[in-house]
Amino acid sequence: MKKYMAVFLTCLMMVSLAACTSSAPLQESGESAGVSDTVGVQQADGANEGESQGSSENPVTESEPVKTPSGQEPEQSEGDKAMQIRVEANDSTIVFLLNDSQAAKDLYKQLPLSIEVENFSSNEKIFYPPEELNISGAPLAEGGAGTLAYYAPWGDVVMFYGSFSSNGSLFELGEAVSGSEQISGLTGTIEISVYE
Repeated sequence: MKKYMAVFLTCLMMVSLAACTSSAPLQESGESAGVSDTVGVQQADGANEGESQGSSENPVTESEPVKTPSGQEPEQSEGDKAMQIRVEANDSTIVFLLNDSQAAKDLYKQLPLSIEVENFSSNEKIFYPPEELNISGAPLAEGGAGTLAYYAPWGDVVMFYGSFSSNGSLFELGEAVSGSEQISGLTGTIEISVYE
């Protein structure tokens, strides 16, 4: 009897996991996704999802306008433009392309900032924005060097210059599109501004 129960529970768990896995793409297509979720993902019409997201291979160029199935361009508001920020210090400049999460938008609204950067661990530089970022709907950070993230428990923004382990409290804000190799050299006061 114990064997039958164990087999039944194993099958039940496998079916549950399969159901969870197959529903994840449906949720992502209905919600805004971060840069790491959209790079290379194709919609049925062949256009890249998240037009303003871009990728590190083509960081600052404009793409063809996305068209609706009826062939019309969707209305574009101010919030649909790609959000890019520039971090400068010590003759170093790093440009980050932010994702469309509320946390990234909250950081963007606080710019410009002149703020102290700190060393933390052996793979990241951090700074504390003046206001807390709203993490609801923000993707978890799962990248490597060049990832811009927000560590919610401490309220700090993290610029990674090395690999890192994912963490349930670390949310992705964007990716470096230029200058990621300069993150490790940042010291003192950094200037963060909108990059257009």
